[in-house]
Amino acid sequence: MLFHRVWFAFIMKKMEISKLKKLEMKKTNTIYWILTGLSAAMMFASSIPNILSVPQAVDLVITHLGYPTYFLPMIGVAKFAGAVAILIPGFPRIKEWAYAGLIYDLSAAIYSSISVGDPAGKWLPIFVFIILIASSYIYHHKRLRENLHTKS
Repeated sequence: MLFHRVWFAFIMKKMEISKLKKLEMKKTNTIYWILTGLSAAMMFASSIPNILSVPQAVDLVITHLGYPTYFLPMIGVAKFAGAVAILIPGFPRIKEWAYAGLIYDLSAAIYSSISVGDPAGKWLPIFVFIILIASSYIYHHKRLRENLHTKS
């Protein structure tokens, strides 16, 4: 009889831990998808004017920052591809490169803006987007770790 009580308590504790892990995984997934969705939306929104060479984008990147004309659509396609890559499940190596590329793009935007003498008010807000993408990346790896622990 004592064995049955101990066994029952053990099973109940295991079930409780399992429920807590599932709740934690759900929370992590929710935060990940919110951060990733916002990151991708921001990159999609900034890529479209570049791909289409919208006059305001041409004025900023070509005229103001001094980049060559072929740079604008190329960087727009790269941003678009990076945003798609962070949204698609699987393809871990491509996803890693996409996160790196998006951070590189935003870091280059800050550096370019500082280099031409723009005031901090023009380039400081870009840090918000870097933090957003970095947070998505952190939660991506947290999801991977949690999924790995549940399978073992």
